[in-house]
Amino acid sequence: MKKQILLFVTLVLSLSGFSQNLEQLKVATKKIYDANYNMDFEAVLNLTYPKIVEQSGKIKFLDKLDTDYQNEKYRMRLQLVSPVFQYGPVQTIDGKVYCIVSYKNPVRYFFENKLDSNTSLIEANFLREKDQSRDVTFEPKRNSFNVRRISKLIAIADESTKNEWKFINLDDVDQRTYLKSIVDDVIKKQLGL
Repeated sequence: MKKQILLFVTLVLSLSGFSQNLEQLKVATKKIYDANYNMDFEAVLNLTYPKIVEQSGKIKFLDKLDTDYQNEKYRMRLQLVSPVFQYGPVQTIDGKVYCIVSYKNPVRYFFENKLDSNTSLIEANFLREKDQSRDVTFEPKRNSFNVRRISKLIAIADESTKNEWKFINLDDVDQRTYLKSIVDDVIKKQLGL
């Protein structure tokens, strides 16, 4: 009887901790999305996994975010105000807690200079590769591209984050590159990446 009670208490406590951790993840996910939507780059920096920021340095990280959203070539804007986040399983691997978050995240790129049919094809190919999406539509009247993509974030809570959820944004080319030095192939496979 004692074993059954102990098992029940352990199960209740683990489910309670899991649901609390998932609720914290949901709050943090909304915060990083809102920070990106509002172009609050300091907030994005604070919600990004620290080893990503270390790779490039704080100032370079912030400058790159600003350049990604607006530069001499184009202005990028997120289109959804309230995305629907899908959460993978929360997994503890080697003392770190991981979760993959995915969501539809359409963006629009407004180009500063008028694009003709040739340059629009070149830019469409650039955006397909950059955003890892085949669904790229040029809108000549607006001189813009609509890119419908599925975004993925790797949420990580560990000692470097004081067990708070921080994110690696797989939409970002640099963060995808830095991922190789932060998460090994075995963990990527366990996460389904």
